Amino acid sequence: MSSRRSSRSRHSNDVSNNMSITDHQISDLVSKLQHLVPELRRRPSDKVSASKVLQEICNYIRSLHQEVDGLSHQLAQLLGSDDTDSDQAAIIRSLLMY
Repeated sequence: MSSRRSSRSRHSNDVSNNMSITDHQISDLVSKLQHLVPELRRRPSDKVSASKVLQEICNYIRSLHQEVDGLSHQLAQLLGSDDTDSDQAAIIRSLLMY
């Protein structure tokens, strides 16, 4: 039985060593992701699990999508409005010229 365990252990280590990304690299990437999310960046000293970081990244990306959708809607309203002389319309026109 113990030879079976050591054989599995060796096989497990061999598979781990042949993977293209190491545990250290994953930890490093999770740490970098943690610094991208404002909610997690505020508490960098706290030890946060990788699953929590990934969950927060997903939530953050969802919130960014919602913000983009809202801003796109506002832009469409401004561009479609008859008030082309407003300050906001002038700012948008100047931004679109670049």
